Amino acid sequence: MTNLNVQLPESLYKQIEALAARENISIEQLATIALSAQVSAWMTKDYLEEKAKSGSWEKFQQVLNKVPNVEPEEYDKL
Repeated sequence: MTNLNVQLPESLYKQIEALAARENISIEQLATIALSAQVSAWMTKDYLEEKAKSGSWEKFQQVLNKVPNVEPEEYDKL
């Protein structure tokens, strides 16, 4: 495991401290969870952007044009 020493604004630290106490976990655990979630979001964004580069708007429109323009069934409405 690697240690990470960071400087945080006092207001952010107090929020982290309160949240960790509320969740009954250590500040270290909370920081690990929060960083993991953010890194995952960034990686997902990068992945989707990369996949989008290989997409084709024209092909999407061709497929979309095959969908009938009808009202959805009653059970399928929002």
